[in-house]
Amino acid sequence: MYTAKGQLDRNALIRQYQPLVRKLAHHMMAKLPANVQVDDLIQVGLIGLSEALSRFEAKQGVQFETFATQRIRGAMLDELRENDWVSRGVRKSQKDIEEAMRRLEHQLGRSPLESEIAKDLGISLSDYQSLLGKVRGTQLVYLEDMTRHTEDEDSFLDRHMGDADADPLNVLRDQRLRVALVAAIKNLPEREQFIMSMYYEQDMNLKEIAAVLDVTESRVCQLHSQSIARLRAKMRGH
Repeated sequence: MYTAKGQLDRNALIRQYQPLVRKLAHHMMAKLPANVQVDDLIQVGLIGLSEALSRFEAKQGVQFETFATQRIRGAMLDELRENDWVSRGVRKSQKDIEEAMRRLEHQLGRSPLESEIAKDLGISLSDYQSLLGKVRGTQLVYLEDMTRHTEDEDSFLDRHMGDADADPLNVLRDQRLRVALVAAIKNLPEREQFIMSMYYEQDMNLKEIAAVLDVTESRVCQLHSQSIARLRAKMRGH
């Protein structure tokens, strides 16, 4: 899009790609705690879009939408890191849930029900579901998973510094890890498998998934958090 003077019409391009910014913000919200506001992410994303317009060069051989997506997502992540959006309390709650799941799966020989997890944690089912909403910022792998657990224990990175085969990115690419992750996903409860498939494979947002399953968006958020917690509990050994 160009102006009458033959220059790129930035305002028109920003309007054109605003839906992309909103889509990326809503998609990221499923991984963030409830205190993060989607409007804040959208505002930061628009700044990233503006920077993409300033830095994009067609001769780089990359489509603008691909380039802009990276810049927008990067701007949102930078903002989240700067504001330290995951508190220690949230991380502790996440690990408590994972430990409960691991204990129960060992005892029961199957994936535990929500009511069983809540009982193990010593809280009501409604409190457990509320907790899932608070720890919605879960990831499959955290950086601290690769750092020391005590002052006397070397970190994963310290032990393997300079060892390319043990680099975290190479570990994540390891075929055995991939196979184990696929197997863990297949062992999720059926509804949680559907949610993971719709969210990660079909790129649907929480609202769209909620419409398909005929539940509330917050319920999808809870189940997504629970799915990630189950996977983390299973994948700890890797």
